[in-house]
Amino acid sequence: MSTRRLRSEDYNDYSSTDVTPEGSPSGGINGFAHPESYQRFGETNGTTWYQTLIHLLKGNIGTGLLGLPLAVKNAGILLGPLSLLVMGVVAVHCMGILVKCAHHFCYRFQKQFLDYGGAVMYGLESTPSAWLRTHAVWGRRVVGLFLIITQLGFCCVYFVFLADNLKQVVSAANGTTNDCTSNRTVVMTPTMDSRLYMLSILPFVVLLTFIQNLKILSIFSMLANVAMLVSLIVIYQYIVRDIPDPRDLPLAAAWKTYPLFFGTAIFAFEGIGVVLPLENKMKNPRQFPVILYVGMTIVTILYISLSVLGYLRFGADIQASITLNLPNCWLYQAVKLLFSFGIFFTYAVQFYVPAEIIIPPLVARVSERWGWLVNLLLRVALVGVTCVLAILIPRLDIVISLVGSVSSSALALIFPPLLEIATYYAEGMHPLVIVKDIIISVFGFVGFVVGTYEALVELIAPPATVVNATSVMV
Repeated sequence: MSTRRLRSEDYNDYSSTDVTPEGSPSGGINGFAHPESYQRFGETNGTTWYQTLIHLLKGNIGTGLLGLPLAVKNAGILLGPLSLLVMGVVAVHCMGILVKCAHHFCYRFQKQFLDYGGAVMYGLESTPSAWLRTHAVWGRRVVGLFLIITQLGFCCVYFVFLADNLKQVVSAANGTTNDCTSNRTVVMTPTMDSRLYMLSILPFVVLLTFIQNLKILSIFSMLANVAMLVSLIVIYQYIVRDIPDPRDLPLAAAWKTYPLFFGTAIFAFEGIGVVLPLENKMKNPRQFPVILYVGMTIVTILYISLSVLGYLRFGADIQASITLNLPNCWLYQAVKLLFSFGIFFTYAVQFYVPAEIIIPPLVARVSERWGWLVNLLLRVALVGVTCVLAILIPRLDIVISLVGSVSSSALALIFPPLLEIATYYAEGMHPLVIVKDIIISVFGFVGFVVGTYEALVELIAPPATVVNATSVMV
């Protein structure tokens, strides 16, 4: 993709420019009579519904899924899945709010595309408060900052996950057999530190992020989805066998650990950062609402089933990623490698959003001749930052909970309801809708504060009972 294309397409905020994406009608949406009749003109070379669904699933199914059994342990065998269901419904509802508000402002200001930050900026401009209208541009900047933190946080988690699983596979290689049923102690072979594994992965991740086209990435996403689907099928068939008596598991865990559940759960459900970029790149964006609800229903069912079955199977021994609980035989070692393969390509999808926020404005400051080089150097720098942060905080469970509590809660639960109030308050809103939006935002804010605090406490002073993330359960 050329520098010129980066400046005029992909994730740019079309609300602030006169650029019309290639393949879109130049007349905007003047022909629509009211918001209910608003229709999107997609790009001629945009993604199909199938490619979009693949990206949506790929953007939501990752390391967060594998950490959910531990999250259920932190909430309880009854409270955990019920909370996951509620959070899933609320998170998808907030995604729908964001899309609805973006469409509203596209119609109102005759724009073809709006990103998350642009929708929030226009929302603040629509409020009765003169101060908020004056500082509306800060809405875009704050959302952009949280998007960058969230998506790059995901990328940090991927580095930790890849390193932990690769280290476990390598260290147990000499004791790995074809027998997946025996209970025996495996002597781990000394291997290099997990942080060195992160550095070893770094060059390959950098090369992956040089791919900047969503249609090309959809091919890798499809391969990653197939690999992860096969891995999940094998994991499911293992955990449904020989489930111990669940009566010893607490229905509700101590409230002190519930914030860690919140952070992990909202991390898993936080796909809101890729919603508008995926819709903006569709050939027929009118299909997106159906794709959103079908895709997220699949995701929610998968989350609840794996988290419950995983906790039932391993109980108190469940680790930060359920793959680390699998037996030491070649079948399940292959599962770890397959899922790692999927997570590797997921990195590129999650990296796409912050890259398209940060890089185009900086590339625009240099000449066309040097634009491509600056683009690649910035990508190398951003990937390097995620690797360094992963090295500094190598505990997978705490990184997931911290990223979820700090930034995912803001984007997924706090901002969308407030955006709905800002968008429609002046036009008249039912009081129950306002109350609903306030409750969701307050819930997100409480989770943000308490979850961040508990994650930092765990990070600074981890309890002595923490299970080593790289130990092998046989």
